[in-house]
Amino acid sequence: MDNRNTELDRMDAILTAEDEIVPSSGFLGAVMERVEEEARMPAPIPFPWKRTLPGFVLAAGVFGWAGVELARRVVSAMNQGALAFPQLSAAMVMPMQQAGWVALALSLSMGSWLLARRLAGQSGLL
Repeated sequence: MDNRNTELDRMDAILTAEDEIVPSSGFLGAVMERVEEEARMPAPIPFPWKRTLPGFVLAAGVFGWAGVELARRVVSAMNQGALAFPQLSAAMVMPMQQAGWVALALSLSMGSWLLARRLAGQSGLL
């Protein structure tokens, strides 16, 4: 216990000693040179929101129209008594199953990538 007290006393003495911190020679000049370089650099190019806005509006319109059409068809099918699903031939079913598996694999890959990016972004790696 006595050894620990002497170590703590030495650490307290080191931490309480106020030595003047002096930067190395040329440090101030290097820092100011870098600051001046940054000031001379042109501003970053802003994102062209005005150009992308029509695309966003068009996409929202297409998805909105598709939702309205889907709702209209579901309501009309319900008014007729039952939802009638189209009968697909066997030649159409196999490629659609494969496309479903591909879509599932792509969405799982995208989801895991987004999760990893979010987790890494919190740690400052991205």
